[in-house]
Amino acid sequence: MARRHPGPGPLRWALPAAGLALLLVLAAILVLSRRDADSPVVLGPAATRSSVPAARPAGRLDGQPLYVDPNGAAMNQVAAWRSAGRTAEVAAIRRIADQPTATWFADAAPGYEQRARSLVAAATAAGRLPVLTLYNIPERDCSGQSAGGAAGADAYRAWVRAIAGALHGHRALIVLEPDAVPQAVQGCLDTEATHERYDLLAEAVDALRAAPGVLVYLDAGNPTWITEPSRMTAALRRAGITRAAGFALNVANFETTADNIAYGRKLSALLDGAHFVVDTSRNGNGPAQRGGGDRHWCNPPGRALGETPTTRTGVPLADAYLWIKRPGESDGACGGGAPPAGEWWPEYALDLAGPRS
Repeated sequence: MARRHPGPGPLRWALPAAGLALLLVLAAILVLSRRDADSPVVLGPAATRSSVPAARPAGRLDGQPLYVDPNGAAMNQVAAWRSAGRTAEVAAIRRIADQPTATWFADAAPGYEQRARSLVAAATAAGRLPVLTLYNIPERDCSGQSAGGAAGADAYRAWVRAIAGALHGHRALIVLEPDAVPQAVQGCLDTEATHERYDLLAEAVDALRAAPGVLVYLDAGNPTWITEPSRMTAALRRAGITRAAGFALNVANFETTADNIAYGRKLSALLDGAHFVVDTSRNGNGPAQRGGGDRHWCNPPGRALGETPTTRTGVPLADAYLWIKRPGESDGACGGGAPPAGEWWPEYALDLAGPRS
């Protein structure tokens, strides 16, 4: 067969095609030049880490410094032991005292509103983000070691509104009611009390987030508590998670950070991409004996401080690693000379912060 010679049709399109290609190249250059400097960089086959900076995934709070409250039992212990010349113990406790930890609001004792106002004002002056834990829901801890809470629904509403008012004009991160949602899912309350609890939590989310700059994270337990994510996420939705900044994991517990990240991702997938924070205060050695009752969660020996508090987690959904439970404060009077829940226990603080062999 004879070869067909090029006709006039293809030749007619040669020059316009070249012009179109040039325009596309110029447009691509323009788009790339306008790209946000913080957007991820995709490494091609010939690129190296030395020639192209690698992007670092970031949570919502990435890089924001956290506030270190100069008041607290750990700092008081440092002063007392320094006066007594206990140099080694001072060095150990400073590993706790020098870190940003959450400040807990667990009752309506006179002055709580002013205490909240002073805390956030000091943090604002320092240019740092304070972490507050609100722990005063009625029937708190379902008669457990930390039993207590507000006398009723109206008292709780008034308490939350007062704290929300104290936060106005300041930035703050709120961890809302540790254990409240998972205990309700677990069934420790009757039907009426369960519905009331979810309503109160949802109202608290709305009251607190009304203050500009306040981020609210609803507590969602830990990976070994409510192991079916759908049960937990349904309860979180009932408690107002869609209007909160996200949820909190591992508060006052010892599960590893990796396990919490995995669990948080499962919850997030069912909550339209909700973000979360993780309590790493005492999970340095992971959990104690599983299935051991109090030995698993109530001042278990041999635990250690976890990752230091930071908003640079490297995990896009994890906004922060926080010390929500203040290391050295008791989980409850569960043997071994342990004081009641929330009280400072210097021996346990040393066990957490001391050197490991």
